[in-house]
Amino acid sequence: MIRSLPRSRNYNWSFNLFIIAYFVFLFAPLLVTCVLAFNDSNYPSLPWQGFSLDWFVSSGPERVGLFFDDQNLRSILTSFQTAFFVAILSVVVGTCASFLFEKEDFRFKGVLYFLMLAPLVIPGVILGISLLLAANTAGTFFDETFGLDFDLFRPSFWLVVLGQFSFISTFVTLVVSARLRKFDKSLEEAALNLGATQLSVIWYITLKFLRPAIIGAGAVAFLMSFENFNTTLFLVGSEPTLPINLYLQVRDGSTPVINAISLMLIVGTSLLAMVNLYFTKKEE
Repeated sequence: MIRSLPRSRNYNWSFNLFIIAYFVFLFAPLLVTCVLAFNDSNYPSLPWQGFSLDWFVSSGPERVGLFFDDQNLRSILTSFQTAFFVAILSVVVGTCASFLFEKEDFRFKGVLYFLMLAPLVIPGVILGISLLLAANTAGTFFDETFGLDFDLFRPSFWLVVLGQFSFISTFVTLVVSARLRKFDKSLEEAALNLGATQLSVIWYITLKFLRPAIIGAGAVAFLMSFENFNTTLFLVGSEPTLPINLYLQVRDGSTPVINAISLMLIVGTSLLAMVNLYFTKKEE
């Protein structure tokens, strides 16, 4: 839409109606989920039975609220731990990869760049199955050949971390690389001419310039890991993450405690997004 062009009243009404309908479609389900977290009902759905905080603070025995639900609290903690390690690994490896791909004399850059992007276009289900089969094959090989048994090659916490890292690190690489392309390399040359070491130049100049992109990519990597379901489903062991735990509860029949969890996640991710936006704007 070009602002300088004349617009009819019908066009303005249609445009505004479309914007309203779009945001209603986007946020209405989230609003209903948040409201139902306070519903005095034993089912996570309408009709409205009255206001209640039981699904947050009730200790039982008839109702168990979120803050007294050991199973859900453990899954939340597992998701936080998984997302933390995935974000750290993705930021470190993704930042190093961005430096590598921005080198002009890097051989086979096109082929390796294509391979790096492959996990982003492969469906998460296929990626999860492939990682599981590869881990089982490697575990069987080490067991039969050397008599060694590694927990890493069985569905477990660290296999989930590696599985999520395999595609989230690609996203971090793309974000940091986009920022690195805007970097003025003459700043590095000037610092080197003034006697700075290569490590000092990277630490005090290059990484400082990349800090907004690194922080933003790390925050998004954390959220992507926290909510991942498709890949995690095939790699999870005895410690289910929150999405897997919620799936099992919904499949078997659950209470409005899942609405309470959804509300806490919506609030938490919104606060994290605002904090990330604030610090990113501040850095820029």
